[in-house]
Amino acid sequence: MGSRFDIRRQTGFTAIAMVCFFALYLPIITVVVYAFNAGSSIAIWEGVSLRWFYQAWNNNQVVDASIRSLQIASVAATIATIVATMAALATTRTKPYPGLGFKYAFINQPLMVPEIVTAVALLIFFSRIKIWTGYSGLGYLMAAHTAFCIPFAYLPIRARLENMDLTLEIAAADLYATPWKAFRRVTFPLLWPGILAGLMLAFVISLDDVVITEFVKSGGQDTLPTYMLGQFRRVITPEINAISTVFLLISILIVTVFFFISRKKDQE
Repeated sequence: MGSRFDIRRQTGFTAIAMVCFFALYLPIITVVVYAFNAGSSIAIWEGVSLRWFYQAWNNNQVVDASIRSLQIASVAATIATIVATMAALATTRTKPYPGLGFKYAFINQPLMVPEIVTAVALLIFFSRIKIWTGYSGLGYLMAAHTAFCIPFAYLPIRARLENMDLTLEIAAADLYATPWKAFRRVTFPLLWPGILAGLMLAFVISLDDVVITEFVKSGGQDTLPTYMLGQFRRVITPEINAISTVFLLISILIVTVFFFISRKKDQE
């Protein structure tokens, strides 16, 4: 028998991997380093300072946009995860039937269609509702982000369910457990890591969305990504780097917390 194929032992694999990681992480490291630049340039190093972190903290526009982004992302991720969980249960805890493939495609449709198309469709749809109701609050952004985040939450939850043995739930039913009790005592504890992964992914996707937000938002509803995009059209300072660094640290913290929670649940 010939030796097993191992991509890691192929000629040039290590070099290509190092180049890819270098190209991926070098810009991020550069952003973090220049967040501590004492000068006003994002390209010329003038010493170490926390000046831009203080300036961002005292910038009311940055604070308002950050709070708004977290509000929208929290609501959108929570609702999207609940809907995605119900959809995943309905499409996996059953025998295959005609139309199941169509349901998969329908749920994942936002992933297959360019985001700009979804943004234009939401703009047209919500503009009609705004005219009829006169309401122009954050509800539209929350609804738009929720709709866009559902497939991102659905994929890890569905993957988790497909790796779970259905006989556990059948055994619970044989022991006279109601469908709700079987879900609460058997399915949900095993599904929890997948739900956390879906929630985390939906939250991050909503937090950094620009295209849909730009099309749907009303005046005075800038999120942090759209605020930063607007700053690029004006004067660019290391304040943008400082804001990016803070949200990078928040993202790393969220991922780390969810990772340890998921690992603990898997070990139980």
